[in-house]
Amino acid sequence: MEKVVLAYSGGLDTSVAIKWLNQKYNMKVITLTVDLGQKINLDEVKERAEKLGVEKAYVWDLKEEFVEEFILPALKANALYEGTYPLSTALSRPLIAKYLVKVAKENNAKYVAHGCTGKGNDQVRFDIAVKSLAPDLEVIAPVREWNFTREEEIEYAIENNIPVPVTRENPYSIDENLWGRSIEGGILEDPWLEPPEDIFLWTKIKPNLPPRYMEISFEEGVPVGLDGEVMSPIKIIETINRVAGEYGIGRVDHIENRLVGIKTREIYEVPAALVLIKAHSAIESLVHHRELSHFKRIIEEKYSQIIYYGLWFDPLREALQSFIEKTQERVTGKVRVKFDYGNFSIVGKYSPYSLYDYDLATYDKKSTFSNELAVGFIKIFGLPSYLYAKKSDKNNFC
Repeated sequence: MEKVVLAYSGGLDTSVAIKWLNQKYNMKVITLTVDLGQKINLDEVKERAEKLGVEKAYVWDLKEEFVEEFILPALKANALYEGTYPLSTALSRPLIAKYLVKVAKENNAKYVAHGCTGKGNDQVRFDIAVKSLAPDLEVIAPVREWNFTREEEIEYAIENNIPVPVTRENPYSIDENLWGRSIEGGILEDPWLEPPEDIFLWTKIKPNLPPRYMEISFEEGVPVGLDGEVMSPIKIIETINRVAGEYGIGRVDHIENRLVGIKTREIYEVPAALVLIKAHSAIESLVHHRELSHFKRIIEEKYSQIIYYGLWFDPLREALQSFIEKTQERVTGKVRVKFDYGNFSIVGKYSPYSLYDYDLATYDKKSTFSNELAVGFIKIFGLPSYLYAKKSDKNNFC
């Protein structure tokens, strides 16, 4: 019997996939489950996989690597797909694919499998990442093959005694890690309907909270402390997720353009991601000069698209990352953030490398800026427009 390594979340799709791979392909299934901050009990997931008849069940805590090698590079790029989505799910897929390949190689497996559908982006991310790292491995996507409706899949699970957390009454598909929580399916598929409050877990408003201020410190683009206390990036992300979430901050309701060409409605809870990206951008606004600021935004948009499209291991992403890393050399300082119900704002920012010069910018006293030089600058800067206007049609002979 051939072996296949399945990315196993413990949810409906991948639990059903274990039985499907046994029955349809007659394969020995090895599962891989990783903790990326979704607060799962790895021992319980391992036990569930073993009860479903897998040959081996690997479980690993990869939160540290997820933050250091994926979240922080994306934060330095202020990565937001379509200016909205912080790429929480998209960032996790190349890391999972990396370890699928590792387990497959260690067990002499020729196949890896994932639980992605034929309509989603994750199928692209897993397939391309695996092939980029191990072109000899074959990828199986059971959910893409069987083409069950959600109802049929639940029925299959019931018939085969597969215990899963999804029911007809709770039809949502949820993905969660340190950088965000995504929810889709059910009534959320109608963009006219307001998301029900019970789908939210991270952003439930805690009553009677006064406005709160938080100071975030950065060194070379990396968050290193909160309110003067040195913390690891993981601790910072977890703390902001909790604190901002209590104010209902971090909800995103996005009509998203998927890579496969369809529009989909995605609901995200991303408190720390949104706060940290905005805070990081605030430091950059002080230390980057105009041309670097403007050009980096172009790079950020392309970089975000590349991650969303599943091209993490592509040389273009790696090349853009080198540019982004160079831009972070002076992104050091601190930002003061104000939390209020459902909203947050940057109310203060400081950097020892700040290019903001009060004596140049002020209108309250005599400035060091030269008004006389401004006149000459305008004449030189506007010279092409002036020459073009002189040769316009109204000045030409008939």
